[in-house]
Amino acid sequence: MKALFLLVFIGVMIGVGIYSKKKVKDTNDFFLGGRNMGAWMSAFAYGTSYFSAVIFIGYAGGLGWKYGVSASWIGMGNAVFGCWLAWKMLAQKTRDMTHNLDVRTMPEFFEKRYESKNMKFIAALVMFVFLVPYTASVYKGLGYIFESSFGISFNTVILGMAILTAFYLLLGGYVATAINDFIQGIVMLIGSILMVFFVVNNDAVGGFSGAFTKLSALDSGLGMVFSDSSRRLSLMSMIFMTSFGVWGLPQMIHKFYAVKDDHAIKRGTIISTIFAFVIGVSAYFTGSLGRLFFIEEGVAVMPQGNADMVVPLMLEKALPDALLGVIVVLILSASMSTLASLVLVSSSTISIDFIKGYVKPDLSDQKTMSIMKVFCALFVALSYVMAVFQSNTIVYLMSLSWGIVSGMFLGPYVWGIWWKKTTKLGAWAGFLGGGIVIGGYLILEKLGILLIDMPIISCIAMIVSSITVPLVSLLGKETNTALIQKAFGEATIEN
Repeated sequence: MKALFLLVFIGVMIGVGIYSKKKVKDTNDFFLGGRNMGAWMSAFAYGTSYFSAVIFIGYAGGLGWKYGVSASWIGMGNAVFGCWLAWKMLAQKTRDMTHNLDVRTMPEFFEKRYESKNMKFIAALVMFVFLVPYTASVYKGLGYIFESSFGISFNTVILGMAILTAFYLLLGGYVATAINDFIQGIVMLIGSILMVFFVVNNDAVGGFSGAFTKLSALDSGLGMVFSDSSRRLSLMSMIFMTSFGVWGLPQMIHKFYAVKDDHAIKRGTIISTIFAFVIGVSAYFTGSLGRLFFIEEGVAVMPQGNADMVVPLMLEKALPDALLGVIVVLILSASMSTLASLVLVSSSTISIDFIKGYVKPDLSDQKTMSIMKVFCALFVALSYVMAVFQSNTIVYLMSLSWGIVSGMFLGPYVWGIWWKKTTKLGAWAGFLGGGIVIGGYLILEKLGILLIDMPIISCIAMIVSSITVPLVSLLGKETNTALIQKAFGEATIEN
């Protein structure tokens, strides 16, 4: 039964790719879906890119084990700050400014908003290099769940998923991704609700009241809705990083470039928030029950000493075979959409931002799209290699990727779409401020000097980037009036 669900899912994905191929005529179609995506497609594309195997396997398992039921606040924070507030603050401003400046990628945005080709180059380089760990973390999550559920080797699973991702993405680009995201989103919603129901009602848990009682018996802090003081700062850093980190991630912002109109944005805000609440809370609450399935002589023992194995092995124990197949497809759905988004925006940095932007500006649209497809395949291959040979946990890999990319981009991007007095010097300060924080941490880590966790450092990088941009902008020369008028679509400059 599990295999049947999986085969049907793969068949649908390939079918969508073949169907979408005829709708892709140029780079704009391949990368942005013609900028004509409606509310449901855009909202589900955003939500399914947000939640992947990284959340269901790495974060839900590891953080649920660490924080207990209070880990559910991370899912709530993701819904409120990562979806609702992000759409409210960023969607329309992003759509309008990217239209006004005629940009398709985040590096292009930095170039045209701040009149800096060097900023575009640095942004493209950072994206291509440091989104690889994030993609690798998604592959690792998929590898663990398939290895546990189907007995297929970790490396074989990752290779198969890499080939499948490349296949349907190369055929249909963003159109195929958006259609698959909608289908996958429905699977995720249904699967998440069923997962919570069956895990909570398992004998090891004993219902909702039993869950709180049994977790509190293991550790009083685990059964608390509000985390105890020893865990509070760490939990808050996770909520901040996973909620506000998406504000500076290119693969998330990309969804706002492609949304059709203001009406779609208003509806998409509501849809994506509800989607995120159901998925996020379901994932983290289920993960928080992991300890109850691995108790030996009254003590919870982490399976294989690996936090990334908590959820896969828990689900294998808690779910009937048919439902396990649904959940595997759920996690696969969440992951494939995230992978497609990451691969698409990463390949654009080389094809659009570097090759067409620097090496050969007169490159035709068809050749640009062909090159983008080549780099899609290359990025998938690099991510596969890192997933196989990188021994760090999923939480670490994702925190590293989000910390560097969002730590550098968050301030220059958000201030750039909202504040007309944001200057090139201020944007560079945001870039460097966030980069120095993460870079300094990595150096200390190599020297064996670890003072705080990677997620907390990632939050500090985002905060530093956001603070330095306005402070330095006030000291520098203002951006020229004509550019500001064009960017904000206004005839006059308001103070």
